[in-house]
Amino acid sequence: MESSRPRPPGAVDATVIPELAGLMPATGPFVTVYLNTEPAVENAAQRDELRWKALRQSLEEQGAPTPALEAIDPLVPDAHTRGRTLVGVAGPEGLLLTRHGPEPVATDVGRVGALPSLAPLLEWAQEALPHVIVLADRVGADLVGVGAAGEDVLSSVGPSDGHDPRIRKSKPGGWSQARYQERAEVAWEERAGEVAERVTSLVHDLEARLVVVAGDVRAVQLLREALPAEVDDLVAEVDGSRAADGSEDEMADNAVRLVATVAAADTTEFLRRWKEETGRGAAGVEGVGPVMAALRESRVDVLLVHDDPADERIGWFLPEAGMPAEGPVVLGELNLGEDPQSARLVDVAIFGALRTGAAVRIVPSVPADGLGALLRY
Repeated sequence: MESSRPRPPGAVDATVIPELAGLMPATGPFVTVYLNTEPAVENAAQRDELRWKALRQSLEEQGAPTPALEAIDPLVPDAHTRGRTLVGVAGPEGLLLTRHGPEPVATDVGRVGALPSLAPLLEWAQEALPHVIVLADRVGADLVGVGAAGEDVLSSVGPSDGHDPRIRKSKPGGWSQARYQERAEVAWEERAGEVAERVTSLVHDLEARLVVVAGDVRAVQLLREALPAEVDDLVAEVDGSRAADGSEDEMADNAVRLVATVAAADTTEFLRRWKEETGRGAAGVEGVGPVMAALRESRVDVLLVHDDPADERIGWFLPEAGMPAEGPVVLGELNLGEDPQSARLVDVAIFGALRTGAAVRIVPSVPADGLGALLRY
């Protein structure tokens, strides 16, 4: 039975990380590294070098190609200045992908295999929701748009020094006070409309899932009144100021927390939807065999994966055909003229999803074998 409902937001496909397209046809063996590079420790660079030395030796023992290791070597010395985890994927021809993750991994990971290990990278991508941050006062606003790839788009409306005489509410007293107050209020409303237009444009351009707003209470109120309803529905208000008063760090922490909350809600919705579809025997399957079969038939819309770093179960795949399976016999029966290759089961499932145009959602648990899927039909 085909599911007519749209895919819940937040799944990651090959378009989210451009380098993934180049990884799919590449020939292994692949070296995959996730190296903790915590910046807030003493002698961070030296510690990273020691960690890499130990991990590198393990990779050599696993048969890692020397060019792959040499491609990762120069990434290590300053990695702690760029993020909390260094991610590197390299092959016999050199470096294929590098990233600096926002969070540390539970333990350093170094793998050599016929496929790269991408699950942590995809999990970070699904948590990097595009969002807009607005710091508003009665003379304008500062806007920061954060895209899905983490890039910032900066923008300002109005002066930022707080000395716009047209905006400042004055109290001249006497008969003229009401007239001055009314003129100031009209000016605020005009500026709020300009800010609202800029916010709306950023939301549409970035396909933002959240708008975090802080600042002067009245300015925030006027801004929200000027926003279209579909944009105002995305707004979450937090404490903060446009002034350089030291509240920026708290504002950033609040934004990170709110983004994480939305991402967690996305995961909950994927699992709820999957359980519902699986329970009624419709557009949902679970377990290694059924999921692999659906991937081979290109029926998977979203692959749900629980990635345990200690899970070293093996799966099989055909590199050119992009077909995964739980065992080589299944693939041999297809008579496609390719010799099956083996790799870590989770990596094989993700490879099958990305090669067939499916999306992936990393989830904290899936009842059967760590794999589930929402189907196209």
